[in-house]
Amino acid sequence: MNLVENKNLLDSVDARTRLAGSNKMEILLFTLGTRETFGINVFKVREVSQTPHVTKTPNMPFGVEGVISLRGNIIPVISLHRFIANTRADGVYNSMIVTEFNKSTQAFLVGDVDRIIRVDWDKVRAPENMVANNQSAMITAITELEDGKLVSILDVEQILSSVIGETRIPDIPKANLDTDQFVFFCDDSVVARKEITGVLDKMGVKYHQANNGREAWERLQAFASRLWNDGESLHDILKLILVDAEMPEMDGYVLTRLIKNDPRFTNIPVVMHSSLSSNANRAMGASVGVDAYVAKFEPALLAETMIPFLQR
Repeated sequence: MNLVENKNLLDSVDARTRLAGSNKMEILLFTLGTRETFGINVFKVREVSQTPHVTKTPNMPFGVEGVISLRGNIIPVISLHRFIANTRADGVYNSMIVTEFNKSTQAFLVGDVDRIIRVDWDKVRAPENMVANNQSAMITAITELEDGKLVSILDVEQILSSVIGETRIPDIPKANLDTDQFVFFCDDSVVARKEITGVLDKMGVKYHQANNGREAWERLQAFASRLWNDGESLHDILKLILVDAEMPEMDGYVLTRLIKNDPRFTNIPVVMHSSLSSNANRAMGASVGVDAYVAKFEPALLAETMIPFLQR
């Protein structure tokens, strides 16, 4: 894929905000010098280009091949091959995908960039049945192309966490909820779930969780039905719902719309917790009714955002 094609590939990303609430996602397909096909959510992609000269620096973390200057900003260049195959990237990596998420910009070296495909989230599955190995730990979901080929969608949040280390959770004030009150959250990222549970534990808040939007909706409906049948108010017990934007089987936008359209969840705030923190993504969240939007991997900000809702 040449530079002109790469530009055309991504110049309509803003228009893709129309996917909000449609339970669809767009994936940029690429290879890593093997027969396997990998993917990354287009919303995380800032640009695609040919690989420029990469400057080596001393004491680079595992997987970092060096740095480049991108329009005056120094950003790290990460070899995805090192994390997937756990070996040095000795092949030719002609393409570079520059990504932006978690308020961080980094470039990933890849072999060839193929194309963008649009898939339904309900066709994107969590890789529960994959054999546990280094590669599967870096894969957040699997989908299938029309020709039967499988695409492994990489957990770039996990990869970035492996490079820079996990976020330290600071001291956080207690929320002082009643013993039967709780928060419900859903996120398909292991790293994000660990951060959320760490924050809630420090706040002294009980919680229930799910790993994707469909599982979350099924569990939330079960909670609501049980309390509704008992004549109790769900609002008195479930104080807040925290949703990720990107999840297999059902995304956070569709989940939020379902919650907001169900009268049993009236007055229960929904906070979207996402690594996609652009104004466009915040607008997408607002369009489906989220009460607040907070970037991932900022634990103090997450607690600060939740406390006013929890103390209503």
